[in-house]
Amino acid sequence: MKRLFGSWVFIVLMLALDIYVFQSLKLVTASLSVRPRLVIHGVYWSFTVIAVLLFLLLPYFSLESLPRFVRTYIFAIVTGFFIAKLVAALFFLVDDLRRFLQWGGGKALNLVNSTNSISENSITRSVFLSWLGIGVGGGLFGTLLYGFSNKYRYKVEKVKLKFDKLPAPFKGIKVVHISDIHAGSLENKEAVKKGVELIMAQKPDLVLFTGDLVNNVATEMDELKSVFSGIQAPMGVFSVLGNHDYGDYVRWNSEQEKLQNLNNLKGVHQEMGWRLLLNEHQILEKDGHQIALIGIENWGAKGNFSRYGDLGKAYAGTENHPFKILLSHDPSHWEAEVCKHYGDIDLMLSGHTHGMQFGVEIPGFRWSPVQYMYRQWAGVYSNTEQKLYVNRGFGFLGYPGRVGILPEITLIELT
Repeated sequence: MKRLFGSWVFIVLMLALDIYVFQSLKLVTASLSVRPRLVIHGVYWSFTVIAVLLFLLLPYFSLESLPRFVRTYIFAIVTGFFIAKLVAALFFLVDDLRRFLQWGGGKALNLVNSTNSISENSITRSVFLSWLGIGVGGGLFGTLLYGFSNKYRYKVEKVKLKFDKLPAPFKGIKVVHISDIHAGSLENKEAVKKGVELIMAQKPDLVLFTGDLVNNVATEMDELKSVFSGIQAPMGVFSVLGNHDYGDYVRWNSEQEKLQNLNNLKGVHQEMGWRLLLNEHQILEKDGHQIALIGIENWGAKGNFSRYGDLGKAYAGTENHPFKILLSHDPSHWEAEVCKHYGDIDLMLSGHTHGMQFGVEIPGFRWSPVQYMYRQWAGVYSNTEQKLYVNRGFGFLGYPGRVGILPEITLIELT
């Protein structure tokens, strides 16, 4: 009953937003002939009809019967159109506030004349703001649609990290860092193969994966195990679990069923030849020198993300090793615990944020909405001698695309 009530509340709010935005759409299309105007209005309302039908039919039909990619794209398009209208409405609200203030100042008569008249040489402020809002909202929606084509456009980020404590034999080794595969979202197996080939083209000495192999269940890897088994390195492939790997976001028939799913997923790592670190460490040796690789289960300091990780347990026994790398899925762990209590952990590798799969990255400027939740959300961060690298993710979740933040393969050279 609560879910049904919530759906109706959302539908009412969505319709209110649609009607509000439609007033500005009518204003900017008023000069068009009847046919194109009706086409534009029809396209606009078609998205609303589809969204309302989806919400009304959800309680009666199982979306699982639809192909996964169909569900994903329908959700992304409907959601993207809603967000675009929400952004456009902000501009219309500015105009409404302006007119309200004019009305309050006793200029109602001039307001009516200026709002509804368009001269030959100029447009009114209302028309201008309406065009601006529709342009920004439409541009955002178009950008989100364009982002569908970027979800398999893997980018290699090459980074050199210098550490004074790194033993000489390890200087110059190449580490490939990947994260957030989210196998349940990957419907194009051939495109994923090309991503794995790009990983191997870097000729890594060591490959490290920082969690979220799946969206929810181990069976998502059934078709992709053979692909990711192709990732190999002389010093090994090591991995940890992320928040999505535990099945916490799925309704299970029993705790035993949930536990079995997790055990199955652990088995997938083993089948692929990946050494899964579960609150433990592994000593890496080269030419008689050693470094410690520490891997913990998910530990998040933000929101309601799980805390299965035990860094104290994983760290024990590494105290005398001169250089330490920590694999921890959630970057919020770095400031919350690592920097405060484990000052001799030299490098931490994380993922989790995906860079929100949306943002701007140009020389000298970076922005993504995710930065308002995570201070460390992509790339390299430093705290005195400690460093953190946050991978932008190999796969995607929810929105089946990327805008400005491409799927990442990180090549780290330790110097």
